[in-house]
Amino acid sequence: MRASNHLIGLVNFLTFLLSIPILGGGIWLSSRANNTDCLKFLQWPIIVIGALVMVVSLAGFAGACYRNTFLMWLYLFVMFFVVAALVGFIIFAYAVTDKGSGRPVMNRAYLDYYLQDYSGWLEERVADNSYWVKIASCVRDSKACGAKFGRFVNGVPETADMFYNRRLNPIESGCCKPPTECGYTYVNETIWTAGGGLVGTNTDCTRWSNDQSQLCFGCDSCKAGVLGSLKKSWRKVSVLNIVALILLVIFYVIGCAAFRNNRRIDNDEPSGEARMTKAQPSRIHF
Repeated sequence: MRASNHLIGLVNFLTFLLSIPILGGGIWLSSRANNTDCLKFLQWPIIVIGALVMVVSLAGFAGACYRNTFLMWLYLFVMFFVVAALVGFIIFAYAVTDKGSGRPVMNRAYLDYYLQDYSGWLEERVADNSYWVKIASCVRDSKACGAKFGRFVNGVPETADMFYNRRLNPIESGCCKPPTECGYTYVNETIWTAGGGLVGTNTDCTRWSNDQSQLCFGCDSCKAGVLGSLKKSWRKVSVLNIVALILLVIFYVIGCAAFRNNRRIDNDEPSGEARMTKAQPSRIHF
């Protein structure tokens, strides 16, 4: 087998290995979609891209091993569109998670989340009431505000000061407690009592409930918390995808160069020599 075939085979094998973290990132997003982030369609593009990279790289590897030109052409053709799709997904992921983040709160280690800080397609989808019913149900079923949210120190529930110094994740901050500005008094992690008179001007202040099946699942802060959680998840996967994209492009360029070299050898065009040489008539001696 010529050296360029070996190179194409190696490139395809490396591409196959690269598809594993891409696919793993999509599966990780899928697990979070079922248990934490609760948006169940965003992971599918990256899963499909990872699966395509895996299948196409295997086809290219087989083509290099068996010198099957069709399979090598198929690898180069399909991989071009896979790379383009991955670029599009990365741009999309950064565009829809560009705006919004938690706000610092005085004397608190955690952040508070506000829906008005987010905008765009993803915010509109999460904020849509018909869609939010499903997301809220998923967050509730994930037990994000359940027993694991509570903490005990020497068998005693944590105090207010200990809770205020916790670094809550976006969903815990947005869905499991009332917004800080509402002025509720801490009893435990999911039970808060109102002070005297009206508390806060935020509409979420009246939406909070000590009913453990309600809490702040109907609050705008919970929607913002879901958006904040999605942003963190997508940004982590996007960093992995950017690294994978750079390597894919490098492997693709090497594969193209090796394939062109194969074609040149097949056409009897040695590297460094002209494509056509003038035929010299042979001399006939008598």
